[in-house]
Amino acid sequence: MALIELDLTAQPEARALPVPPAYRYRLPGLLLAAVLVLVCGGASTGGPLQWSHLGVLPLPERGDIQFRLAGDRIFTITSDAAGRTATVWRAGSPPRRLWSVPVPVRESDPAAVGYGGIDARPAGDVVLVSDGPATIAVDARTGAIRWRSPDGVTPLPGGRIGLTQTEVFRPGTAYDQDSGEPGPLYFSSTGEPHTEPPIRTEINGVDLRTGARVWTASAAGSVNVFTAPGDDPAVLVLASDRLVRRNGVTGAVERGIPLPKIGGAGPVGGTLADGLLVVRYGDYAVDGQEAAYAADSLAERWQRPVTKVPLDPPDCGDLLCTGPSSAVDVLDPATGRTAWRAPDGVSLAEQDGYVLERDADGGAPRRLVDRATGATRVELTGWDAAISTTADQPLVLHRTLPDGRSAFGVVLDDRVQLLGASAGPAGGCVADEGYALCRGDAGLEVWSYAG
Repeated sequence: MALIELDLTAQPEARALPVPPAYRYRLPGLLLAAVLVLVCGGASTGGPLQWSHLGVLPLPERGDIQFRLAGDRIFTITSDAAGRTATVWRAGSPPRRLWSVPVPVRESDPAAVGYGGIDARPAGDVVLVSDGPATIAVDARTGAIRWRSPDGVTPLPGGRIGLTQTEVFRPGTAYDQDSGEPGPLYFSSTGEPHTEPPIRTEINGVDLRTGARVWTASAAGSVNVFTAPGDDPAVLVLASDRLVRRNGVTGAVERGIPLPKIGGAGPVGGTLADGLLVVRYGDYAVDGQEAAYAADSLAERWQRPVTKVPLDPPDCGDLLCTGPSSAVDVLDPATGRTAWRAPDGVSLAEQDGYVLERDADGGAPRRLVDRATGATRVELTGWDAAISTTADQPLVLHRTLPDGRSAFGVVLDDRVQLLGASAGPAGGCVADEGYALCRGDAGLEVWSYAG
């Protein structure tokens, strides 16, 4: 779980050759099939999934490339001596470039603390290209720049509204780094340090098509702002004494409840997990209390005592869990009580109705387990990586074969179904429900799979 204290301001990728006779392929094909069976022992061929190599996207000769896969769109950002360029491709056969746009390098105060990387995210009619908090919105069809924001923009469900968050500090509290004065620091949404916490936080709903401000809400001090789970655009605002749910389109308050102290301590931060907003009461450095609130009704579901944050906190993604990484207890979201204990040395994440267990050190997938009991549903031994990009899609798997090529599989109907293999080395892979993308020797290799 992310831990964000409310008294601090944390912020929130020639000529055709003759075709060899068919018998030339028999032995290599049989060897590949044998290797795949050994790699994916127990895997099912299931229904006929069509694995097809679509083509290769070029890599920069110098510099770096980041990429993101979203449906049949591939977003790349290349960086070299000439600058940065964001490009959108359609995953066809072959892949086709739709448009490119230059990405300016961020300009910020030298005293500001840099955070966040370079990214491109589809959001309704635009693509949000960010460099740290600074964001430019470009037209998803043409690449034309529509608007800019110095702050990070969080798109809400529906693709119409985005959120920005701005902290307002008392004048004269900007920290002079040359002074070297000791003491706590509080950071703005763009990274500028201050010697006092903000006097208020402004939350803005902006039209993703134009960047125009649609609504504004304000709260005293620092707040935690969350995108409410579900398909309806809504925002949860956690303050030091109150929890509010706002309509994401209009900003109107849908519900609000006071948060009285528990055991003499007030809220200091919260996190979304398993569809609940879990609020921590009392300093994270000491034992305290947690209370869980429904994200829709804001009704309190349960309270429980918690110990101080361990030095080795567990990695559970959006799952409710507790304890050090060596003894992770997964909680029942209905009661807050322990449902089952995870094996030692794993990280956890939700994946298409399962819980995915990965090796905590190398990240290799171990198994998919039942959310309620922790019982094994699908054994994943022998695969190197889980490469699905979102938690709500089938799990796509990758493994490097002895000859340097890669094998791919997907979990469907409680079984690993084989997809196919690459023609050469392939690494750094990502996949969604229909496509896979990897770095290869020639560039970014693109495959499709479908039933």
